[in-house]
Amino acid sequence: MSILLTTLNARYTHASLGLRYLLANMGELQEQTRLQEFVIGAKTTEIVERILAYSPTIVGFGIYIWNVEESTKVIAMLKRVAPHVVVVLGGPEVSYESNEQEIVKISDYLITGWGDVTFPKLCGEILNGPKPLMKTHAGVQPPMAEIKLPYSLYTDDDIKNRTLYVEASRGCPFKCEFCLSALDKTAWPFALDAFLAEMESLHARGARLFKFVDRTFNLNIKTSLKIMQFFLDKLEANPDDPVYAHFELVPDHLPDALKEGISKFPHGALQFEIGIQSFNPAVQTLVSRKQDNQKAADNIRWLTEQSHAHMHVDLIAGLPGETVESFAEGFNKLWALNPHEIQFGILKRLRGTPIIRHTQEYGLVFDPYAPYTILANRDIDFATMQRLVRFARYWDLVANSGRFTNTLPVLLGDAAFEHFMAFSDWLYANTDATHRIALERLVAMVGKYLQVRGMDKLEADALLASDYSGPKAKVVETPAPKRQARRLAA
Repeated sequence: MSILLTTLNARYTHASLGLRYLLANMGELQEQTRLQEFVIGAKTTEIVERILAYSPTIVGFGIYIWNVEESTKVIAMLKRVAPHVVVVLGGPEVSYESNEQEIVKISDYLITGWGDVTFPKLCGEILNGPKPLMKTHAGVQPPMAEIKLPYSLYTDDDIKNRTLYVEASRGCPFKCEFCLSALDKTAWPFALDAFLAEMESLHARGARLFKFVDRTFNLNIKTSLKIMQFFLDKLEANPDDPVYAHFELVPDHLPDALKEGISKFPHGALQFEIGIQSFNPAVQTLVSRKQDNQKAADNIRWLTEQSHAHMHVDLIAGLPGETVESFAEGFNKLWALNPHEIQFGILKRLRGTPIIRHTQEYGLVFDPYAPYTILANRDIDFATMQRLVRFARYWDLVANSGRFTNTLPVLLGDAAFEHFMAFSDWLYANTDATHRIALERLVAMVGKYLQVRGMDKLEADALLASDYSGPKAKVVETPAPKRQARRLAA
């Protein structure tokens, strides 16, 4: 064995689509290439030991914002104990601003951008000569038809236990400056028939949970409808063994034909991730985000009222020009639309993204260490930004968890952002913690806060009991279908 492909995933349930693409496209080198994934948090020595157990000549690392720090430690140790092993880096985190990164300095080669063609070519030169003279190699983007699809490389264990990531296209035509896809020229689709044939094969092998990573699933409605019809056909043919599909939607592009298709899906079969990010038109213009806010709101309302899709809608705090007040206004507007989850994100400076052009004018201050979260800006000071960070964490625990279905509307009242911010400040002051808050303690703290707000203890206890019945009982809510439970655990 000469080549090992590896990365550190955020969780075991995540399976690296990028590594499988590389393996699928290794050509004549595929027989001497292996794939081994790890999970962040594992001991560095154990990872290095397992890598060296393969006796590789080349190790290709997939580097992302969530694993760059731990990967740097792994590579540093690997090069100390086995300096003869050639380390090749790739991935979005090292594709931009690479000269200043320690992980690049201690590695042998770097591929920026697409690696499907460039990685096997580089490996061939390392193994067979002539030895590459340049350290950095710009990835060649081949025609989409020439990229071999990787889905047969998902193992039976992957299908049984992990989220299967799939993509019908790459890239994005939009230019939102906080997103790496802003650097794409357009979106490039794979041949649809070939892609659906791969999905058919995965389904035949037992795959039931498909997470699409396409940035703009509903960009081409004809393609969207054909893909949804694939899943509708599976649901109709196997109602007792249903599929679950996750898509990322452009929020203001939901024509009637797509609505008709969406409306056919039953409960628990469909999830949409919808990026609103901001409802502030001035902020949207500033970061080059084109969005019809009224259409976006109308579409979310339609999805809530007329479909069974589970909706995960994103907002980003800390964008240049966004004050706490304007963010609160957008948050309250989104809450009134009643999505199942509001993902309260904090702006991160992804390497290479154009958001950095606003640094001086808007006083953007980012953490120098991954994941490069914004610490302060012209409109939000550091202390206030930390309050927002805590709000986001507590929102996940209380609102997005689904554990306080009846209590949450009472807690939020007629001013969702303002009331939850007050609760967040109080909870932090009384626990000094944002993580590792046991559910029983959290329930007790919510009850205590309701009493601080003036609710009678018996009334507060009864309200919480309608959601939660004690340490040995489960949350009182409609049981999620197995497919949705798997998603929530992923």
